[in-house]
Amino acid sequence: MDDIFVARLMSSELKTVSPDTLVEDAAELMIDNDIGSVLVVDENNGLEGILTSTDFVSIVSERKPKDRTPVSSYMSSDVVTTTAQTPIEEAADLMLEQGVHHLPVVDETEGVIGIITTTDLTTYVARLQSRPA
Repeated sequence: MDDIFVARLMSSELKTVSPDTLVEDAAELMIDNDIGSVLVVDENNGLEGILTSTDFVSIVSERKPKDRTPVSSYMSSDVVTTTAQTPIEEAADLMLEQGVHHLPVVDETEGVIGIITTTDLTTYVARLQSRPA
């Protein structure tokens, strides 16, 4: 796995929202696209945060999902990130160490360019194990 890099496994068809997007709209976007997170970006595609399906547990438990609640009220802003050139094993270790399931892929020039998830890693490992020896 040392010669496999994040760029090979990451999803680059991203669903993003702005910090002032309503949580209701973010939830609808996630449901419509069958995804577990949306990346929160600024007008220059810079990463501001991430909102995951886990965050919606807090939203519901606090009973604050009222109309006009912005994503910025619930997103995680201390986001752990990686680059496209990071070896996949290093990215997997980072996810385990930090206890995250979604790892945005960022580029200094382009901002957010992708995301790699535990589902992507699981799929990759399953394919490796199913290959004939």
